[in-house]
Amino acid sequence: MSQMEERKVEKPNAKERSKHEEEQLPLMALNHVSRLCRNVEESVDFYTKVLGFVKIERPPAFEFDGAWLFNYGIGIHLVQSEDEERLPADTDHLDPMDNHISFQCEDMEAIERKLKDLNIKYIKRSVEDNENKTTIDQLFFNDPDGFMIEMCNCENMKLVPAGPLGNIKLPVDRHTAPVDLNQNGKDANK
Repeated sequence: MSQMEERKVEKPNAKERSKHEEEQLPLMALNHVSRLCRNVEESVDFYTKVLGFVKIERPPAFEFDGAWLFNYGIGIHLVQSEDEERLPADTDHLDPMDNHISFQCEDMEAIERKLKDLNIKYIKRSVEDNENKTTIDQLFFNDPDGFMIEMCNCENMKLVPAGPLGNIKLPVDRHTAPVDLNQNGKDANK
């Protein structure tokens, strides 16, 4: 089969494209991750000091203790746990194969220095992709409640779709949270 014929086989026809586009959900980006916590203020302290999140106002309609944080285009919603059994029993357990949230990082050495300075236990690992001649560096550590966090430089990894490329949506400028930079009529950046 020639290259021209292969391209024709891979390309969906107009009817298939139309059907696929109708089935697509209007998702834009990850909005927030919710985390239960033993102590909201301790968790706020961790996420602001260690990861650089900023505490934002939370709608007063919520009748339970919690806090909202935002930065890097995503939010973290902290919720005071009413049930200790819903939280990780072992707050020191680190296993890269376990549940975690991951943040893209542009300076892995700076993060590692910060973790050392703050005496936060972590696992460091590198994943080599010999075929594409790239290395992904990873740091895994826990928040105060034992939920694992990963920092990585995954932009080094080339994303290769396992199916039609038409399924991938890359938001460019569609999702930017409206941020009020004025606090009580004053510019928050001053």
